Amino acid sequence: MSIEHLLREERSRRTAMWRGLRGRCPQCGEKTLFRQYLKISDTCRACGLALSGHQADDAPPYFTIFIVGHVIVPVALIVERLYTPPLYIHALLFCLLAIAVSLISLPMVKGAVVGLQWALRMHGFESESPEDEENNE
Repeated sequence: MSIEHLLREERSRRTAMWRGLRGRCPQCGEKTLFRQYLKISDTCRACGLALSGHQADDAPPYFTIFIVGHVIVPVALIVERLYTPPLYIHALLFCLLAIAVSLISLPMVKGAVVGLQWALRMHGFESESPEDEENNE
């Protein structure tokens, strides 16, 4: 297979993001994307994909805040409309709920962002595999 073909070959964004969302390598699907809670592995232990070039930066927290806000606010409004609890109950309940949902969803969103970067060949994900880099030299 030629290098030109590999460079033109399209990577599935949906598959890569779905794998990343589940903490799996966007290339092979093995559960090796994270080495700690939010730390991306330098390389995939299964397929050797170099993951250290990703640049998720502020995108995962931004998307997490966006998602959590769109989940928590309607629920808070429904609870207020149906039950009218005291303000301290609202504050306690929805602060804890927002923190829990954020902590659960942040690694999922970060994995999806890294998967999307891989599918779009962004930030160090230009080559298909380590063998391709050797063939380019």
